[in-house]
Amino acid sequence: MQTTYDVIVIGGSYAGMAAALQLARGRRRVLVIDGGVRRNRFASHSHGLLGQDGKSPSAIAEEAKAQLLEYPNLTWLQGLVDSAEKTGERFTVTIADNKIGNNTFTAKRLILATGVSDHLPAITGLQDRWGKTVFHCPYCHGYELNEGALGVLAISEASFHQAMLIPDWGPTTLFTNNCFTPNAEQCAQLAARGVTIQTETVTEVAGEQSIIVKLANGRLVELTGLFVASLTQPSNRIAQDLGCEIAESPIGFYIKTDELKQTSVPGVFACGDLARPMGSVTFAIGDGAQAGFATHRSLIFEGH
Repeated sequence: MQTTYDVIVIGGSYAGMAAALQLARGRRRVLVIDGGVRRNRFASHSHGLLGQDGKSPSAIAEEAKAQLLEYPNLTWLQGLVDSAEKTGERFTVTIADNKIGNNTFTAKRLILATGVSDHLPAITGLQDRWGKTVFHCPYCHGYELNEGALGVLAISEASFHQAMLIPDWGPTTLFTNNCFTPNAEQCAQLAARGVTIQTETVTEVAGEQSIIVKLANGRLVELTGLFVASLTQPSNRIAQDLGCEIAESPIGFYIKTDELKQTSVPGVFACGDLARPMGSVTFAIGDGAQAGFATHRSLIFEGH
């Protein structure tokens, strides 16, 4: 296998594939290294993506990958990146466990599209229902809940924004769960949106088709869906080890980039959920395309 490329894309989900597509069509030598773990792997359907609404996430990704592999100047490698470093004017990427013989690759540019990991409150049953009856994005999942009873599980004051949004998809209860106490103005705004505020601690969530929220006082609240803003962080340390600047939002950490998706390290671009405070498949694809265009442009105008 060739070991030197114009660009190595680390991460082969929606953002990484969108970036790789632009570079492959620019007739550049591209290597995509993918660990095979998509952030939305827990969801059975993907919504809100124009032209693909309602398809399974795996079907969308598999079709995109098949189209990419039609380009002879693009190589796809399944594996996890162990390290990435800048060596002179090139970047060296090492695969942690590669059975094909070679595990070191170099490139003029790197695109990081490794995504983020979601961290949920430590409540029994919550993680098991993530992507099924527990969600983070009403635009992705709200319509299919058919205006049923909905809940918002607070993680911080940032949950106020989520609680204000959700009533457009169904009658809403905000479970403050000792994480957030709305002030008088916020209470008035929530009341105007018809939001019920529940201050009792949530001890467990259960249920299959619907979700049962169990409270410390023994009360059970049945919902069609529960929304919670997961706390996010980069899914690995590659960006930090390269020296990329990290930014913080109310719901987690992400890689800071300029408007062309270049990080604080020249030659390193980042896209998708890794490089924005809030994400969706639509944003990931747009971000990836921008990163691909900008990376191609940098190869022409900045040389090396």
